[in-house]
Amino acid sequence: MTAPSSSAKNQWRLLAQTLDQVSLAKIVAYVLLSLGSALTGSLAAVLLVPLVQPGHALPIISRLFHVEANVYVDAAVFAVITAAFAILRWATTRLAASLSSSYSLTLRQRVHAKLIDAPLTSLADATSAEIANVLTYNVEVITQGFNALLLLLAAGFTCLVSICFALWFSPTLVLAAPLLAVFGLIAARISSREQSLVGRQYVADLTRLFWHSEDFPRRLRHVRSFQREASEKASYGAISAQLAQGYRHQLNIIASGRLILELLAAIGVASLFILAYRLHGVDQSSLIAVCLLLGRLLPYLVSTRQSFQQLHVAAPAFELWQKYVHLVPEHTSASVVEEKLENDTLFIERMRITPPSMGIEIRHFPLVPGELTLICGDSGIGKSSLIDVLAGMMKPEAFVASVNGRSLDFSEYRERVSKGAYVSQNVRPWQNSIRDSLLWAAPNATDEMLCSALSDVGLGKRLSESRHKLDTALNNSSSRLSGGELQRLLLAQVILRKPYLALLDEATSALDVKSELDVLSALKRRLPQTIIVVVSHRNGIASMADQCLTIDENREASIVRKEDSKRSALQN
Repeated sequence: MTAPSSSAKNQWRLLAQTLDQVSLAKIVAYVLLSLGSALTGSLAAVLLVPLVQPGHALPIISRLFHVEANVYVDAAVFAVITAAFAILRWATTRLAASLSSSYSLTLRQRVHAKLIDAPLTSLADATSAEIANVLTYNVEVITQGFNALLLLLAAGFTCLVSICFALWFSPTLVLAAPLLAVFGLIAARISSREQSLVGRQYVADLTRLFWHSEDFPRRLRHVRSFQREASEKASYGAISAQLAQGYRHQLNIIASGRLILELLAAIGVASLFILAYRLHGVDQSSLIAVCLLLGRLLPYLVSTRQSFQQLHVAAPAFELWQKYVHLVPEHTSASVVEEKLENDTLFIERMRITPPSMGIEIRHFPLVPGELTLICGDSGIGKSSLIDVLAGMMKPEAFVASVNGRSLDFSEYRERVSKGAYVSQNVRPWQNSIRDSLLWAAPNATDEMLCSALSDVGLGKRLSESRHKLDTALNNSSSRLSGGELQRLLLAQVILRKPYLALLDEATSALDVKSELDVLSALKRRLPQTIIVVVSHRNGIASMADQCLTIDENREASIVRKEDSKRSALQN
């Protein structure tokens, strides 16, 4: 029994840690508003009695209002108190909407920021689907649980205060509780065209967020190599803010609808009692008074059950969120200030990479600006791990390198290649349009520069045929780019980026052989100061590569430079 209790206490402690000072202050205000609405609601129920039984003044009314018994005065007081109760509940619900929306925004931004800065090794066992879930729907489930907690808090105050008032006023009337079941049939959801539109927009925004979060581990390499971490956080935060606003709008619509109904009910009940008094319908009024006294608790009984169900569902979602928000950041976003690097060969004397389990040993590996290196080998042999190390995103088991005879440790190497471009086979652009995608890589690029880069990768004709040109949407079915065209677009990003090191992990796999060679030739021509490393299973690239690094089935690496190959051919 102690373990579950300890686990529950730990969950409450972790939940409290997710709240900032503003949220805590709002929760205190929410508690006070909930208590105020519970007191005014119970007082309104008690004020029904002198309306049902004229001439029987209650001590509580005499003390509070100091007025003589008069049905018109009693009805007016009842209407005022009930209106105050409705306004307090409306304010409480609006504050709950604000709390829930800001809470969901905080959860999303915190976990996304942790993932952006997380070491790749910590994400090795994570699936794209799980990460996408953590960034999208999972936070929604936690927010619903948080909102359920707020509702339970309000329901608890209401039930406690209402029962105390009922027992104080007339204990015998509590025995009429079975009659209150009739009021459960009255509950109905308020729906409107506006709420329907807001709901559809909310679903659309959630879909955008999922698309923005898809295939996160591969995309993360791309983001880091272009040094666009800050841009990604800002973009994700904007979509999250729109979702939070939509969620808040939905709750505000419900709160406003309930306010209108409760104000109308206050006027209607006051008018009913005046009419009943004029017609001497005392017995019917007594029945209505008993039902309203305790009937106000029935909606809370239904919502309480739903709230507990939501809390049960939210608990594992919160645990999953905690799993990723506690990732220890290893990667530090490099400065966006561009430093001019000398055009010297980066020579890797020795490098050992694990995984794979057997490890890969690479020796005497020159990386020359302006040259293209082809890396080839069977699938699963460790090529992607090698690319991760070359990108500076994963630390090798052993590393010895130099530039101009000056030794470099891996930290210095990582800083040197920080202005990079990592394009993977399965990454696709997630921005809204071609222009947005290219400006994401080069924010200061002009339209002329964008069009030039697109022409270099073979997208010039496609762009000229599009009615929207650079503003062609990427997620529109009528203008959607093919797999090969999306790869060309990513390579246009590389040209605009002008990186020190460009790593293309099967980034031309969707192109035919001729197009692949044409695009890679364009990259070499446009990026004379860039080290280009290409991973491919196609032998045709070897004809244009300056050197080839081959990893055989025994995970032994061999490097053949083009001049060595030509020299060997001449000797033979």
